[in-house]
Amino acid sequence: MSKIICSAAIRGAHNIVDKAEQKYQEVLDKWGPDHPVGFPNTAYYLPIIYGILGVPVSKLGDVRPVLEKCRSLLPPLVSEKVWLPYLAPTLEAGMATFFAEEIIEAIRYLEYPDFYTKQEDPIGGNIWLGAADDIILRKRGVEFVDGTAPGFAAILGAPPTKEIAAEIAKELQEKNLYVFMCAENNGVRMSEQLVEAGVQIGWPTRLVSFGPDYTATVFAMGFATRAAMSFGGIKPGDFRGNLLYNKNRIFAFAMPLGPVSDEWYANAAGAINWGFPVIADTPIPEILPTGICTYEHVVSNVPHSEIVQRAVEVRGLKVTVSKIDIPVSYGPAFEGERIRKDDLYLECGGGKTKGVELTVSRDLDEVEDGHVEMIGPDLDQIKDGSKLPFAMLIEVAGRQMQEDFEPILERQIHHLVNYAEGIMHIGQRAIMWLRVGKAAVEKGFRLKHLGTIIHAKYHQEFGAICDKVQVKIYTEEAKVDEVLALARKVYEARDKRVDRMTDETEETFYSCTLCQSFAPSHVCIITPERTGMCGAYNWLDGKASYEINPTGPNQPIVKGECIDPVLGKWKGTDEFIFKASRQKFQTASAYSLVHDPMTACGCFECIATILPLCNGVMIVNRDYLGMTPCGMKFTTLAGMVGGGEVTPGFLGVSKHYIASRKFLLAEGGLKRVVWMPQMLKKELEAKLKSRGEELGIPNLFDIIADDTKGTTEEEILPFLEEAGHPALTMESIL
Repeated sequence: MSKIICSAAIRGAHNIVDKAEQKYQEVLDKWGPDHPVGFPNTAYYLPIIYGILGVPVSKLGDVRPVLEKCRSLLPPLVSEKVWLPYLAPTLEAGMATFFAEEIIEAIRYLEYPDFYTKQEDPIGGNIWLGAADDIILRKRGVEFVDGTAPGFAAILGAPPTKEIAAEIAKELQEKNLYVFMCAENNGVRMSEQLVEAGVQIGWPTRLVSFGPDYTATVFAMGFATRAAMSFGGIKPGDFRGNLLYNKNRIFAFAMPLGPVSDEWYANAAGAINWGFPVIADTPIPEILPTGICTYEHVVSNVPHSEIVQRAVEVRGLKVTVSKIDIPVSYGPAFEGERIRKDDLYLECGGGKTKGVELTVSRDLDEVEDGHVEMIGPDLDQIKDGSKLPFAMLIEVAGRQMQEDFEPILERQIHHLVNYAEGIMHIGQRAIMWLRVGKAAVEKGFRLKHLGTIIHAKYHQEFGAICDKVQVKIYTEEAKVDEVLALARKVYEARDKRVDRMTDETEETFYSCTLCQSFAPSHVCIITPERTGMCGAYNWLDGKASYEINPTGPNQPIVKGECIDPVLGKWKGTDEFIFKASRQKFQTASAYSLVHDPMTACGCFECIATILPLCNGVMIVNRDYLGMTPCGMKFTTLAGMVGGGEVTPGFLGVSKHYIASRKFLLAEGGLKRVVWMPQMLKKELEAKLKSRGEELGIPNLFDIIADDTKGTTEEEILPFLEEAGHPALTMESIL
């Protein structure tokens, strides 16, 4: 490596470790060794330290051995008489840098609890988000699994102007990359430039303002380290496995913008350990040979107009971007964009007006491919702040098209429309809600462009079943009423068709191995009555996916002979699991959390686990942040369930599966559920009450405890006893 880079990196590492030691001594003197310390709401402690060293830092006394490790990793400062330092000492200095910076940031959380928002978005003028908690990690981690987020850019500093900052950010978004920002360049930070330029920042738009200082770089590296443990099954302390996992699967790079200080060099040396190269806009020394990184290690003096494309090339990213002929940017990075009241030009649906979206199949001769028809006023014919009734009727035809595929295609409207910059879409069917921002209209966007998007993306995503696509958009109320009446008939017929399906009536189930890129041994078996634990894939989705991509992650499984109807075991599913899990697991139960439960990747909506004292089961959703009666929060539970492992007594489940007739059939089904958070209980209220009636327990919804009744088994047991919950009189769950 370049002597200049190595010398600077080692100097920077010494400075950062010195700073960490000084800060640590101050807080140790103030609070003592038993005072808790860590990042909020995460089961991974200080994740880089935990992932690389295997050391769980939970109190101040745990920090001292880590600082001693930092000192042991630091090489001596480079002497002028030494011609060239070795690569290894510099990389070790980079690793010590990250350990020390995690300690510095953990102390910041201790000293200034409100310094970071601890949310997905800026709050009340505070744009610094801090470390991603485990809910954000698992929610966003799915995007790295399914490829909608191929990697991330860790940006230190800022370009010369807010306009350049906005262009770099948009180009990274258009390539579907996350942008992690920290540090300052002469007092200017890219996050602040984007806010000044009117660009929305936060996790939903993939423009993540981690913190104002260079030490916040550890939040980006910690995210990658936790991803390896959460989704890849890498164990804490397996530093080699973690680093190789990130090099091969998390396509990230560092992008320093502005003069590179010693401390920045130290962070760059640390990033190279993970296989993340450095692409700079200043003329620093380059390191072009390959080795630790896939290609070059350090590339410099890249013009701002070329820096994103150069970074993608150096990291070896395979970015798939399909150009849609619309006047605004388009890609998954814009899906989380919000159109607020001050930015609003048009609003449709959402309870403000009538709104409906419908996809139906037609005969080939009834559809004119590419035909987009706008009936009623468009955006250039209405005033700013208008509200219009809205209907979008999408008619598709194809030799392989089936009625069962209609809801699968229709469900994609939400994502496909939301990918357009300046458009906000929520909901589906007749509860859709559309907002169009002023900036999109100024760029020339019209409602008719929604048809352009749907036509292009239906062909791109579902070309195997869609030969022709035409779109009709209505903003005249009478026409909207016509589509709404048609839609209600179609929805009713669909729902009846799905309700008639059971695991007994279908001979074919479907696999989902989409998440094996993160959890290599994970296999999900999707049946008509057991949706995927992520909640995103049901049996019809699996069927449609296989028709669209016969070699993809959703494969048909002929279930064959039934081995155990109560556990949910079949000869065909066991044979598939053994093969697809790479011979790690020989069997799995579709209906049990005690006997051979299914593996989980980490993308589950909820976790079910046993409460022995109550002889029942509790369910907690990932959005609930509090303590649960099993003595663990969701984040801790998730660390036990994910990574493609089997943990009897713990099971990842979807919200839809909870109300299924096959839910935990082996343990007694829904009658075993004794606790869930109030927020989840309310969300499932209608389904739980309906199932209670079916089970002959009409008050089942009311006798399930929630967090208002207690968060320990001892607190909720009296409530269950008084309510006469059936779980208390059932046979022992153990």
